[in-house]
Order: sequence, then C-alpha cells, then structure tokens
Amino acid sequence: MKKFILFSLAFSLLLIITFCNKEKITEIVHQPTPYEIEIPFGFPTVLNIPDDNPMTVEGVELGRFLFYDGRVSGRSHPDSLMSCSTCHKQENSFECGINNPDFPGGFTHGIAGKPTPHVMLPLINLVWNHSGYLWNGFISNENPKEDYRNIEDLVWMGIIAEHEMFSDTVRAKNLIQNTSGYPELFLKAFGSETITVKNISKAIAQFIRTLISANSKFDRYMRGEEQLSPSELNGFVLFTTEEGADCFHCHGGYGNPLFTTNLFYNNGKDSSFTGEYEDFRDRFHISGDPMDYGAYKATTLRNIELTGPYMHDGRFATLDEVIEFYSHHLIWSPYINPLMHHIANNGVQLTPNEKIDLKAFIQTLRDDDFLTNPKFSKPEFFPDGMK
Repeated sequence: MKKFILFSLAFSLLLIITFCNKEKITEIVHQPTPYEIEIPFGFPTVLNIPDDNPMTVEGVELGRFLFYDGRVSGRSHPDSLMSCSTCHKQENSFECGINNPDFPGGFTHGIAGKPTPHVMLPLINLVWNHSGYLWNGFISNENPKEDYRNIEDLVWMGIIAEHEMFSDTVRAKNLIQNTSGYPELFLKAFGSETITVKNISKAIAQFIRTLISANSKFDRYMRGEEQLSPSELNGFVLFTTEEGADCFHCHGGYGNPLFTTNLFYNNGKDSSFTGEYEDFRDRFHISGDPMDYGAYKATTLRNIELTGPYMHDGRFATLDEVIEFYSHHLIWSPYINPLMHHIANNGVQLTPNEKIDLKAFIQTLRDDDFLTNPKFSKPEFFPDGMK
C-alpha cells in the first residue's frame, strides 16, 4: 500500500513537472519577436502604437497576409470581391487612385455598390498620426461621442460597413479560422489559435503602421544626397513662406517631414456648411465647435500626385486644379481658418511660373521606393498555399 501511494505521488509529480515544462516551452516557442520601427532622419520620435497592440514581427507578417486576403470580408477566396488592398493600392500610395479601373475617377464604393461617403485618404506614415483618422477625426481618443480609438477600429468597421466589405464579423472570423495556416500564424502572433476579429484588426493595424515613406527626392535633398532643380527649389521657397504659396502652416515643411499637421481646417472651399450639404461629416460634428464647420483633415502631400481626386469630396481631379484653387478661388466664410492668410484676395495669386515651380516641388515628395517596396506588396502565396 505504501509503495502504491509513493508511486502515485511520484507519478503526479511527474505530470505536474511535465505540464509546467510544456507551458514554459509553449511560452518560449510562441513568444512574439519585437518589431522595431526605424525612425527616418528628421522624423518625430513619438509613435502612435497602442499599449495593447505592440509591434511584433509575427503580427506584421500576419497583418500583411490579411490586408491582401479577400476572405477577411467573409467571402471564400483571397481575391473574392474585396480586401483592404482592393481600394488601398500600393502603387497609388495605398489609396484608390484616379485611374483605378474598378473605381472610375477614384470614387470608391462597397461590395453592395453603396458609394463611400468621402474620397479615400492614403495609408501612409499613420504611425505618426495622433490626431484622429478619417477626414473629420471620427476615430480618435479625443472623440467624446464614440469609443472608436485607432487603426484597429478602422479595420473591423471596414468589415461591416455597408459602403465597404458589407459583411459581418462572425462570418469573417469563422472563414479565417477554417483556412489552413492561419491558426498557426495567430498562435505565433497572439499566443492562441482561436481567431478573433479583435486580433484580425490588431494584425492589420500593425502592418499598416509599417507603411512608412521617407525616401523621396526631397528626403534625399534634406540628407545631402541629391540636389533640387532651380524650379523645385523656388517651389520649396514658395511652399514655406507666407508671402509665397503659404502651404506650410497646414502641410509642414522644414520642421515637419510628414507634410501634414494631421489637423483639421476650413480651407475656403465653400460658404454653406449646414444640413445635407455636409452630410454631418465635417469636423464640427465631432468637436461641436462652430469654428469647425467645413473643416477637414489636411492630407499628407507625400506621393500626392498619385492620390487624386483631391479634397474630401474629390472635387478636383488634378494638382493643377488644386493649385489654381488656392491661387485664385478661395471663398470667405465666418468659419474660415485664421491660417488662410490670403482669403481677402481669394487666394495667394501665384503667377503661371510660380504655379509650375510649386508643382515641381510637390512632385519631389514622390517616393518610388515606398510604391514598390516588396515588404508592403501582396504576398506571392497565402498561408494555405493559394495565390
């Protein structure tokens, strides 16, 4: 009897040790690898990375697969109908692009055909955006009306939105769960093979935060690696002076390599900002501040030549039209932003040659390395081996 008791105790102890060792092994095997974002020369050092979704190599890899996989929409094939990449094209700075054959003129719509309320914003350098997402900052830590905070929320909202994937989170989650290869990737990234929409959103958000553009001709000029032409240099002076084109207050310059403040401005497009005209989507409907009537986010000018149409409603098809608007066609209203210093003259009144030079400078912000970086592109194969 004593021998039996001793044997039972020894066997129980062995099971406990084995179980503990397995737990330790599991923790070691599935401990994600930290992903370090290399901050480019002159860029801000404060990043917008939520505490509950730290960057990892495994999370970014998983997010890249999911970004390009149409099965996130709950449909049965990776190329079926719509993925994040259907609208966010790398060659157009992860924007739709005005020449997109699926969305003529750059105006997007969802699977069901419902138009997107506003034209798209590019997915570029968002890891430095601390001021909210979408044209009016609806997704923000500062939105007092809603509990939508960051890129992660943009992902799951895109799955269910009628003007986007128009699916449901249960269907999307179940399809990814039953796609071979994905449970293992989720285990490596998040420590569990049980797939959740929360972790789908976290992975895609991690991938989006890696989409960094910092090697345009202007970047190389600032690093002393390349020279700008006389026209580009003159355009740079115009861009960064109030007496010139006066662009820098909203879009940065010497001290702001993001080429946006990520803030919201009434820039003189219109004089009426109530009722159905704005569809309750300008900044006022988030902040409640009357001075935010007609105010929308200042977009980044990086790769801007590829991200038309321009303004929140896509009213301008070309950069030339935008430059013409700021030169001669600003509209005064009581809500005009104080930084629009030339509103009394309806614009900055650039000459034809100055317009050419300003456009030449803006085009130096094109980053071809970003547009072709294989780390950002569609994977050759998905986790289950499908193309």
